Amino acid sequence: MRQDGSMQMAAPQKENADQNFDYMFKLLIIGNSSVGKTSFLFRYADDSFTSAFVSTVGIDFKVKTVYKNDKRIKLQIWDTAGQERYRTITTAYYRGAMGFILMYDITNEESFGAVQDWSTQIKTYSWDNAQVILAGNKCDMEEERVVSVESGKLLAEQLGFEFFETSAKDNINVKQTFERLVDIICDKMSESLETDPAVTTGTQGNARLTDNPPPLQQPNCAC
Repeated sequence: MRQDGSMQMAAPQKENADQNFDYMFKLLIIGNSSVGKTSFLFRYADDSFTSAFVSTVGIDFKVKTVYKNDKRIKLQIWDTAGQERYRTITTAYYRGAMGFILMYDITNEESFGAVQDWSTQIKTYSWDNAQVILAGNKCDMEEERVVSVESGKLLAEQLGFEFFETSAKDNINVKQTFERLVDIICDKMSESLETDPAVTTGTQGNARLTDNPPPLQQPNCAC
């Protein structure tokens, strides 16, 4: 891992026995403090949830490997601090990120109002082709909702993002959000002549992302 946080993504790993993946995608979860970014990451990576998380200091990450079209994709998912005092640190990690989950809390109007600013930061500090999904988290707290589903959808449409309402606590749309983000990245990769079409195109049907490796192929006997 490089210490400057600018890991290079999307390059297929070829003829290197030390590499145990075909692709590596760097993803960031961003948004105001206390919207549930850490819980969201732990739910996806470890399928665990606790309400005892404290605010992330600086930045942290987890790694998860998924498979698509028999290709191993290593997801390096960074959990960023939402506080203003860490902003200089976290924006340094935007470089090289292929995808963002921009999160707000449906029970917190201020976090929703900050989405536009976070979107501007993505455009300022990340590369032009970075893909973004807007996630309205804590949809399990319907009785405390202050941001409507319609408002979230409208803002996502205005910003050109796809949209999910999610709940790390009840495990609602957590996996689906990550899967969709990876799918969008793969679709964009297919536009490059340098990518491996096996991971980005439908050469094996309508392939879906999975946590399970493909079955071992039996060698053909030419006897």
